[in-house]
Amino acid sequence: MRFEDQRKLLVQELRQQGIRDEAVLAAFSKVPRELYVPPQYKDYAYRNRPLPIGLEQTISQPLMVAIMLEHLELKPEDLVLEIGTGSGYECALLAEIAGEVCSVERLEELSLTAQGVLKEAGYKNIYFRIGDGAQGWLKAYPPHKEFDKIIVSAGASQIPPRLQEQLKPGGILVVPVGAGDYQILTKVIRTENGYSVSEHGACAFVPLISK
Repeated sequence: MRFEDQRKLLVQELRQQGIRDEAVLAAFSKVPRELYVPPQYKDYAYRNRPLPIGLEQTISQPLMVAIMLEHLELKPEDLVLEIGTGSGYECALLAEIAGEVCSVERLEELSLTAQGVLKEAGYKNIYFRIGDGAQGWLKAYPPHKEFDKIIVSAGASQIPPRLQEQLKPGGILVVPVGAGDYQILTKVIRTENGYSVSEHGACAFVPLISK
């Protein structure tokens, strides 16, 4: 079956699993996941499962990515911070929906590979930083200090304080929180008086490593 047909089937599956945000579904319809997985896994690119991408990292399960993007409530004008560039696939999905994406990756090899794929795909609204994701977008270009939306693609032992601080008023942070192999998908909204926190089910991510 052609990748294009497999992609359509994946989007149908996401709908059946409860994804309703049309912008999110449109992004999944457009972004070719096979470009973001190692050659030996291309035949599995549209399985609804995580896949290894090397360096003990994975490309996340499509359904979990879609759930996280829905919770972000993305808008075309949004400035988004992504923690964990990884393969670049989620970054591409974000760039299809939001105005600008700033992506941080701890592992230089992963970041450079993703940058190459995303550049070849023609994205011009993505910026990159190699460093500690728990610190957010510090000392990087463009010099943004606050973001409309922040998404973390790794499990944090607690809600990262530096990331909360980099949310604009009304901004949303989506992060897996918990110690060990499993976490709780957590949504943080910055309010006038602080932060509103809600939990949205179990998930499993590689750990967020901070210096």
